[in-house]
Amino acid sequence: MSRGFVKEDDLELAGTDIPERPISTLPNYVTPSGLAQLQSQAEALAQEYQQLAARKEDPVISQRLAVAEREARYIEARLESAILVDTTQQDKETVLFGAQVKVEDEEGNHHTFIIVGEDEANIAENKVSYVSPIAKAIIGKKVGDSAIWQRPVGNMQLEILEIQY
Repeated sequence: MSRGFVKEDDLELAGTDIPERPISTLPNYVTPSGLAQLQSQAEALAQEYQQLAARKEDPVISQRLAVAEREARYIEARLESAILVDTTQQDKETVLFGAQVKVEDEEGNHHTFIIVGEDEANIAENKVSYVSPIAKAIIGKKVGDSAIWQRPVGNMQLEILEIQY
């Protein structure tokens, strides 16, 4: 496109319209560490905002400021809707929210998962959301029970070996 058809104001505002992060409509269950993680993120975003606000005339800084504001709105909404789950009051014999579960797949491989809230999920740390297919398959099970994990690459049978809270 020719520069003749571009207004200078348009270039200055390019990329500042940041779409909102979608907020899940499901209950926002959190573990104590998940709640602490959200609170820590809120504090970090507040600090970042303060640092960036002083230089908001810079278009690059303005863009980063817009992203920080959007993230802060998301985190605040998640904190307001957080439902802290006290795992000490749960049945220790059953896989429920907050459980660390050791399973054996049909090939004899062992896997350990921790069932957490949506914002806390991190597969690198073996933390899976309570709404994930694997969590849905094993919630409500007890040691020795089998579960079918429905996966896009094919179903896999899992046996519950251990439950810890």
